[in-house]
Amino acid sequence: MTKPTLQYVESFAVTGFCTKTKNSEEFNPTTAKIPALWQQFYSSNLSNHTPVFGVYSDYESDASGFYTITVGVSDENEQANVNKKIINAGNYLVFSKKGPMPATVIDVWKQIWNYFSEENNYQRNFISDFEIYNGSDQVAVYIGIK
Repeated sequence: MTKPTLQYVESFAVTGFCTKTKNSEEFNPTTAKIPALWQQFYSSNLSNHTPVFGVYSDYESDASGFYTITVGVSDENEQANVNKKIINAGNYLVFSKKGPMPATVIDVWKQIWNYFSEENNYQRNFISDFEIYNGSDQVAVYIGIK
């Protein structure tokens, strides 16, 4: 596993589509909401912009509770039926990987869960986390830390 890098991120907004879910629902294909959210995004005119973001926010508790996921772009887009999420300024651990999607982003999240189950140097803050897709085969996941 590649070690994550520490990076300070200034606050910014992401505009897109969102849903509320939790990981236990996403592990079951019959209750998973995230694939349909991505389909909604790619069938909209927002998908013409890059980079693309997946934002995790409004955490109920921790990695096992409900959260909101927003799929969108950093552009100020005032369309009907879209939501705006603010990424909080602060320190983030960045986990990056290149490869075929969605397997690559799933692998990165497995690395993140393993890292935080074993590593004690940093603790997640469960305020805002986000993925940046810079192309069809590259993802960087930013995890907010205390």
